[in-house]
Amino acid sequence: MDRYAKSLLSLILMLPVFANGADAGNTIVVPEKENVGAAAMPADIAPVDEAPFKLKKIRRPEFPDRRETVGKADVSASGKITPAINEKIERLSKRGGGTVVVPAGKWYSGRIELKSNVELRLDEGAVIEFSGEVDDYQPAVFTRHEGVEVMGAGAFIYANGAKNIALTGKGVIMGPPMDVPMRKFPNGKSVVENDIDYRMPVKERLCDGKEGRTFYRPKSFSPINCKNVLVEGVTFERSLLWNVNPVYCENVIIRGITVNSTDVPSGDGIDISSCKNVLIEYSTLNCGDDCFTLKAGRCEDGLRVNRPTENVLIRYCLAKDGHGGITCGSETAGGIRRVYLHDCVFYGTRTGFRFKTRRNRGGTVEDITYENIRLVNVREAFTWDLLGSKMYMGELARRYPPLDITPLTPTVKDITIRNFIVESADRLMTVNGIPEIPCSGVLLENGSVRTNRIIKTLNDADGLTLRNMEIQATDNTMVIDDSRNVLFDNVTFYVPGGALNMDIKGSKASGIVIRSNGADVVCKPGMNKL
Repeated sequence: MDRYAKSLLSLILMLPVFANGADAGNTIVVPEKENVGAAAMPADIAPVDEAPFKLKKIRRPEFPDRRETVGKADVSASGKITPAINEKIERLSKRGGGTVVVPAGKWYSGRIELKSNVELRLDEGAVIEFSGEVDDYQPAVFTRHEGVEVMGAGAFIYANGAKNIALTGKGVIMGPPMDVPMRKFPNGKSVVENDIDYRMPVKERLCDGKEGRTFYRPKSFSPINCKNVLVEGVTFERSLLWNVNPVYCENVIIRGITVNSTDVPSGDGIDISSCKNVLIEYSTLNCGDDCFTLKAGRCEDGLRVNRPTENVLIRYCLAKDGHGGITCGSETAGGIRRVYLHDCVFYGTRTGFRFKTRRNRGGTVEDITYENIRLVNVREAFTWDLLGSKMYMGELARRYPPLDITPLTPTVKDITIRNFIVESADRLMTVNGIPEIPCSGVLLENGSVRTNRIIKTLNDADGLTLRNMEIQATDNTMVIDDSRNVLFDNVTFYVPGGALNMDIKGSKASGIVIRSNGADVVCKPGMNKL
């Protein structure tokens, strides 16, 4: 490297640190965890006009002033309130709507089905513990399991085709004890797309656990094909599977909820599946899998349905444990687009921002904007994983040779993440794209980072920019493999010895540029000692 380039790099590596931002004129303002989550929820919903896309005005549903209250007389011989509470819901719905109140106390139930114009309200101190018996989730209902349509258990609280429904209050929705046999049921014989033939009519995809058939564990709350849905204030404990999972819904508000499912395999917090116009705010998630998750169907069945998740606003939320703070995927077939998250804190999640799909999942993830975020004690701040593991994906998990592009080839593009502070991470970023359609249009801007490693791998990306960032790291090595058009624009590195080792591999690698004050250094294949 010539003398001018060395001088430029030393400037980039030795600029002073500003504690609150990427540079002296651009302070990064992000919330503390005390400012977000369920404990910080205000009574009213603020306007939803801040998104960079047009989001239809969302209003909380209103209900007639009619009430029915669950009481001791509603407990059946089996000890459950299932028949009585469903009768109350049905009766109110036929009368034009109202509220079913569950008062303080411990109640036991099988599947509850919400109907149009009915609110289910749990008073403070109310706990509904749901059954771990297969018979309490019969008959099978239309639902979606991990992105594939089936006839199955549905959810503890289920709705299909309803309008104006709500689950509210300060009570608790609780799954069965951790030692019930249902928790040990296998999640199918294989991955769901191998268990269910997408060419089979949905009504024949019977997964009810009877006569040796598969039984997919119920979610906690999962309305499907519903409009004007509100979930507010409720706490979800020890789920059997995912907690809150609207499917094919429109105009959804989820606010002030708390999820505690850290010991539950696949215990996702909130999974938005092929929904439109969604607001999630002031929620606190502690999960055994991903926390805030966006999905849109899986593999051939997801392409058959072809319904996107779009127009989603997430704000003032707290993720305290889980695999991903916010995850797009891995079910992406219908497409995920126009998502805006701001003013959130991810505290102790395995990954902060996770873009996850697979070669056979299909769809496009695009137009995603995240800003004003604090990450603390994360294993990795940013992850793009389009390959998966060989255990689940077999030969599809191999990068090479590149595969033919088909309708099942996923695309991830146009991602902007700005104004963030990573207080502590083991790694800043890993990108494992696919060579046939590299990840593209990624911008990370205005960030302050403290991490051990900077970039573990940067494989198969085309068009990735890091701009106006400070990165303090204990390791000084980055590996870039077959990525092109990668720009480090006004990025200040603080690394051991004040020098970077940038290892550039692959015949397609090109356009790896470090820019400072308008001057560029173009890195070459091989080890670049900067």
